[in-house]
Amino acid sequence: MPELPDVVVYIECLRPRVVEQPLERIRLASPFLLRSVDPPLDQVVGKHVRRLRRLGKRIVFEMDGKLFLVLHLMIAGRLHWKAKGAKPPGKIGLAAFDFPNGTLTLTEASTKKRASLHLVRGEEQLAQHQPGGLEVLEADLPAFRAALQRDNHTLKRALTDPHLFSGIGNAYSDELLHRARLSPLAWTSRLGDEEAARLFEATQVTLREWTERLRAEAGDGFPERVTAFRPGMAVHGRFGEPCPDCGTAVQRIIYAENETNYCPRCQTNGKVLADRSLSRLLKDDWPRSIEELEERGGSR
Repeated sequence: MPELPDVVVYIECLRPRVVEQPLERIRLASPFLLRSVDPPLDQVVGKHVRRLRRLGKRIVFEMDGKLFLVLHLMIAGRLHWKAKGAKPPGKIGLAAFDFPNGTLTLTEASTKKRASLHLVRGEEQLAQHQPGGLEVLEADLPAFRAALQRDNHTLKRALTDPHLFSGIGNAYSDELLHRARLSPLAWTSRLGDEEAARLFEATQVTLREWTERLRAEAGDGFPERVTAFRPGMAVHGRFGEPCPDCGTAVQRIIYAENETNYCPRCQTNGKVLADRSLSRLLKDDWPRSIEELEERGGSR
């Protein structure tokens, strides 16, 4: 799922292309994309884009007449800037937004159509799409800690809760927890002052660093390789590969459709965290430490 750094760079690359430009036409290739009926979508055709903004992981096109197009890419949604009139590609194409100087296409490389588009009128209706999470890059440590400890969750769950933190998802939560040297399963209620400060600093540094990387990668072009799995990441998507800091094999926990990656030496004091399904299956054969894991041949 595109997260804060990805969405920020998408918006930065869209601004010189669409702001102050009229939206000449919208071509929907999938009936599942549009999730609102009032106002009707044709009311926005011909209106100018006056501003772009981010609501969590959503991209908002602020149009004339206090109309707002709210686009949520979800997990597999991606944007592409093409020559004017370009068609949404094949089975993965969801929509095309035509402007005088080009066409913005939306794709979703998944059989589960989760990406969504809403058209709303006025700030009050727009606010209904605001999850309310803290904008971490605009926050200080006390605000960050207050959001973190509002409810008692694991750090992984708290960081990825859009009602607590804005724009952080599965990928970057893994990265900032690794930088902070904290277990993804540590409880927020048990986090000490020093640990909270370390996590706050890691959040600031990680998100700013990756935003700069993606900004440099896009350059004057448009981001076409948006992915949650990047070679420069420390642990996310690197199960079985060596931790860049200590060389220990990166481990993972799988729950539902989510995967958490971590370094057992850097983050969990050598403990291999129990994957709910596999640990129940293996029972006494489940490795409890790095040493036991390495004796059995490295990564699970």
